[in-house]
Amino acid sequence: MKLYLVRHGIAVEGLVRGISSDAQRPLTEEGVQELKMVAQSLKRFDLKPDVIVSSPLVRAKQTAEVLLQELGGELVTSDSLSPGVTAANVFKFLKKYADKDEIFLVGHEPDVGELIKEIVCAGFEFSLPFEKAAVACVEVADLPPTMPGVLRWLVTPKLLARLGNKS
Repeated sequence: MKLYLVRHGIAVEGLVRGISSDAQRPLTEEGVQELKMVAQSLKRFDLKPDVIVSSPLVRAKQTAEVLLQELGGELVTSDSLSPGVTAANVFKFLKKYADKDEIFLVGHEPDVGELIKEIVCAGFEFSLPFEKAAVACVEVADLPPTMPGVLRWLVTPKLLARLGNKS
């Protein structure tokens, strides 16, 4: 099974323009455009998510919706991907999808990097900071993982844009 971990795209900074909480911060137009490019690039790699699980925060849900438009699948929102939750909560939620082949998880930093750290059983000193709209692929044998997963790749929007210019 492949888990694709995605950090949400570029969001509006701070509580401006009627935004009264962090959870309400939407993507910027730049963030939406960058995510469309990322999703189109991922589509060229023939990714076909069975399910896209998103944090309930607006910027993550918007990120998941862009991925859904390009890649398909089923979109689900889960508090298990809210900022500050544990890998155990994520795995508990994902048990119902244990028969799926490709699952996208759209969340926040530092949680996305910490989740990968848990999946690959990395040590305390392991750090994997995620840029906005970056995507990582981690392969696991089962859910919850009973053995270390394998980090197959991590791509940033800049790298995907450069790869797109080569084709």
